[in-house]
Amino acid sequence: MAPVVSGFSKLSKSDKINWLVEHHFNNDQKTIEILKTYWNSDEKLQQLHDEFTENTISNYYLPFSVAPNFLINGERFTIPMAIEESSVVAAASKAAKFWQSRGGFKAEVLSTTKVGQVHFTFKGDNTTLKSFFETIKSDLISSASHITKNMEKRGGGIIDIELRDKTDEIENYYQLHCSFGTADAMGANFINSCLEQFADFLTNAADSYDKFSDDEKDIEIIMSILSNYVPECIVKAFVSCPIENLPNVEGLSPKAYAQKFVRAVEIAKIEPYRAVTHNKGIMNGIDAVVLATGNDFRAIEAGAHAYASRNGKYTSLTDAKIENDIFQFSIQIPLALGTVGGLTSLHPLVKLALNLLGKPDAKQLMKITAVAGLAQNFGAINSLITTGIQQGHMKMHLMNILNQFEATPSEKESLIAYFKTNTVSHSKVVEQIEKLRK
Repeated sequence: MAPVVSGFSKLSKSDKINWLVEHHFNNDQKTIEILKTYWNSDEKLQQLHDEFTENTISNYYLPFSVAPNFLINGERFTIPMAIEESSVVAAASKAAKFWQSRGGFKAEVLSTTKVGQVHFTFKGDNTTLKSFFETIKSDLISSASHITKNMEKRGGGIIDIELRDKTDEIENYYQLHCSFGTADAMGANFINSCLEQFADFLTNAADSYDKFSDDEKDIEIIMSILSNYVPECIVKAFVSCPIENLPNVEGLSPKAYAQKFVRAVEIAKIEPYRAVTHNKGIMNGIDAVVLATGNDFRAIEAGAHAYASRNGKYTSLTDAKIENDIFQFSIQIPLALGTVGGLTSLHPLVKLALNLLGKPDAKQLMKITAVAGLAQNFGAINSLITTGIQQGHMKMHLMNILNQFEATPSEKESLIAYFKTNTVSHSKVVEQIEKLRK
């Protein structure tokens, strides 16, 4: 067991590593070599990465890939994706190629409102509290003008503040439910700064409100924080084509293919066990774009899964239907994304990713990202209802298995050729490697 360490964050990077190696790796010098292998040779760039977070000892690499041939609202895109799962980029690229000859993807932003809340307790009469809130509301908003000034110039700002009574759920609990527009920024720091200003103004105004008793003046702020649940920051993406333009695969006619596809989505709508995996596939595509463009994929994940549960049951984020012999497949999802602030102006690959997309604004990035999720889901369902998921997935996973066994270039060439016509499984790969090496 490692000893308690004080002042670890103040140690140099080398001293941090030495401490870790001494207390966790039995002074194994290979550990130091591994960590230093991933340091960037450009010292300035490495320092930039070191300062992104705390206690940095090395860099953790993910593949930075691209998926070409996306036709979105009549414009072509090559989409950057940062992800380690082998089949994701291939599936997205295949879906993009499939739909480019069938009208491409369509996408629209339905709304961009984001939310933050001031949570507080109040032990007095709620009617008096409501009167107090209506009296101070305009001044409450104005109190944050020094924070909102620059955001308002870019088209954002405070949209509204509501007083919400939650005392039926927790005794004496109320909240200021605040809505914001943040233009091309994700806006977390902006929203949190506004909320903390509202909290200060609320308590100070309560002290001087003459209709409050002395006890009522004691409003206790519990916390002030943005919400990553943004059901009013919504984007929709969809594809459609006549049934006759769908593929004729695995013995399925285009009509049978469409019907089977729709049924697969219907199952994800009513069966949570399937819906979780179904939506995970969607997030494979979305998270990869979110990460590549320097946004917060954890926030996007949390908001998406909450949205999938908004009606009291976890369900599919996508929908499919057949109307008048037209196949339609769509997604509607909350995506609070930004193209300014955060890592967007700091991380070289993030800047490159945004340049690759033509320097999109936040709304355009929302559309592109939703399309990536829809394409990923299409690719997954297409595999599931035809060849099965493992055939394509395991072929993409083949290289990982070969690298695990440190296959030589000639061994890789031979085995890749073999598995072009044979089913990939871990045991089968091991068997073929052993044959080669004998």
